[in-house]
Amino acid sequence: MEKAIILAAGKGSKMWPYNVIRPKCMLPVGNEPLLAHQIRILRNLGITQIRVAAHHKIEKIQHYFRNDPSLDIQDVGPTKGTAETLRKGLEGITDTQVMVLYGDIIYAEADLQSLLKCTEPSALVGKRKESGKNHIGCTLDGQGEYVKEILGHSREKTSHQFLGFAFPLEWTSKLGNSSAYFPRVDVGVMPPEEVYLEGVLSDVVEDGIKLMAVQASGPWQDLDKPWHLLESNYAQAIITCRELRANQLEEGAHIDKSAHLCGFVRLGKNSSIGRNVIVEGNLWVGDNTQIDAGAFLKGENCIGDNCLIGYGCYIDKGSVVGNRCKVLHGAELSGVLLDNVYLYHYMEIAGIVGENTDIGAGTVCGSLRFDDSFQTQQVKGRRENLKSQELANACYIGDHCRTGINAILLPGVKAGTGSIVGPGVMLSEDLEDEKLLLLQQSLIKKDWSTDKYGW
Repeated sequence: MEKAIILAAGKGSKMWPYNVIRPKCMLPVGNEPLLAHQIRILRNLGITQIRVAAHHKIEKIQHYFRNDPSLDIQDVGPTKGTAETLRKGLEGITDTQVMVLYGDIIYAEADLQSLLKCTEPSALVGKRKESGKNHIGCTLDGQGEYVKEILGHSREKTSHQFLGFAFPLEWTSKLGNSSAYFPRVDVGVMPPEEVYLEGVLSDVVEDGIKLMAVQASGPWQDLDKPWHLLESNYAQAIITCRELRANQLEEGAHIDKSAHLCGFVRLGKNSSIGRNVIVEGNLWVGDNTQIDAGAFLKGENCIGDNCLIGYGCYIDKGSVVGNRCKVLHGAELSGVLLDNVYLYHYMEIAGIVGENTDIGAGTVCGSLRFDDSFQTQQVKGRRENLKSQELANACYIGDHCRTGINAILLPGVKAGTGSIVGPGVMLSEDLEDEKLLLLQQSLIKKDWSTDKYGW
């Protein structure tokens, strides 16, 4: 295989509120878009002919890769599903077999290398991490060498999830004959009207054609819902920082003698660690970033370019800070900041904050319920029960948002893109996009004087 196509046309509605201004493939993981991770791995493997089949918010992709003319970004228009996206994306491609990847999955390079070596139709599969009812999956034959059956959101049967394919171009005609509904589901399951690539492959397997199974051995993550973005950033921060074996200081970088470092540090150009900073583990820092004035970082953190970190702030282990962010003056962060987020003045943020968001003084995100249980998340009106307090009880604040002073976000709530949680508001349920939520006070005025004390 010499060519790869990345499917990135979907709206990613289950990722709300982070799908509103970007496609899922442009979600940042360790301060780099997911799509950039994929393209770097493919090029490391020698695949230089890469096509991105996109539509939803394609401008985000085009702008980010504007200086990369070798990347083929094709607008496939609105499609009825991944089968049609792939069919349109394959137009003009001539080869016997092409690598097909999903634009919302983090891959290990070794797994894509294994898929690249396949000379027969193959599927890269990973052991399912969540309930089978959350994804299209498959079962394997007794030896684990071939896909046995493919099922849509099965309650119990699936053992593996699809991650990618070595797709023969002779099957392209099958993409135009796909069922309007997923062909194999459990009784009572309600599939949407959508043409799925996996549905086409289900028909292929039903017809007795072999589809080889390549089992993933490295770490992978399907970014489907907001907590997956939080989880993947934490994992990437740990991986990136643990690769450090010595301090790496780029041109103009500086570490003050008063800083207390308990691990290795990578500092980009003109970045610095200043007075009385404490770092308890490894730390990766971009260019032109200043960490100063008693900042306390627990380590395994990734900090982007052009940031200001300091004045007694606290950043928890595994947290990721995007580019052009400010974390200052007693701010506490456990989670992920996308680009251009400001945390000032005594606040506690646990979860994800979208780009270009200003968090008001004293804003608090609750992360522990009185009953010590996990918050039930809502995704498109459907309840999701998570097994991790850090993910279930995190708050998910969208892009271009603001909070007023002393706003309180209860465990697990989401604030939609372009929304404002006003001063003193206690947000107890998800807030839609582009809404301003204000507190309406009821005040009582009484006379008050020294007579009240009986003088």
